Amino acid sequence: MRLLIISDVHSNLEALEACLAAAPPYDLVVNLGDVVGYGASPNEVIERVRALDAIHIRGNHDKACAGLTSVEAFNPFAQYSTYWTRDALTFENKRWLAALPQGPLCVDGAAGVQFSHGSPLDEDEYVIGSADAIHLLPVLKVPVTFIGHTHVQGGFVLRPNAVPERILLAARQDGTTFPLERDTYYILNPGSVGQPRDGDPRAAFALFNTDDLTITYFRTRYDIARAQRRIIDSELPEKLASRLAVGR
Repeated sequence: MRLLIISDVHSNLEALEACLAAAPPYDLVVNLGDVVGYGASPNEVIERVRALDAIHIRGNHDKACAGLTSVEAFNPFAQYSTYWTRDALTFENKRWLAALPQGPLCVDGAAGVQFSHGSPLDEDEYVIGSADAIHLLPVLKVPVTFIGHTHVQGGFVLRPNAVPERILLAARQDGTTFPLERDTYYILNPGSVGQPRDGDPRAAFALFNTDDLTITYFRTRYDIARAQRRIIDSELPEKLASRLAVGR
């Protein structure tokens, strides 16, 4: 089975459409959360992902924009965009966000794989560095864990009694494929569709093949200027527009 893995769309319709257009053939979409927040097209993005044959997992911005959690832990830009999004969402789309399931989840046909927004121990926890990955090794129940949340494409290879090997992909060629080894644990991040933070402004996603145990990481260009105009025209903070061009 070929799984198209997307995460952190963050209301960026232009980036989402570009990823779906650039994606190779797939059987199912797995969306790791944060469909909304930051960007200016929350309803359009929700309606687009709802139309996909997909498994959806909630993210921290999805919870906040649905009114399930407070925004106290968010930075001022995230707080502002959350309040803006709450006002912009239709009743039906807000209800859909509120009903999204918490990870980690498993998918029929993908044995040995789990999917979460943040850490499988805590959906709001970031897995950024090797220390975070080592912390998870004793509690990982399956060999492959997909996460989002950090907006950084790549991940970690974890072998017992060995230093974690970090997969760093920024500035690499599009379509980089990694075969996964047996008896090895992986924490893999497809990167962010709508707001990359690894220095590459192109939208990010991944394809996981459960048959041959390979993951292919993709980057694709999209109309950043149009996404920026939507943000400015919606009177969201200008920084949320400018950061799209630099991938930070």
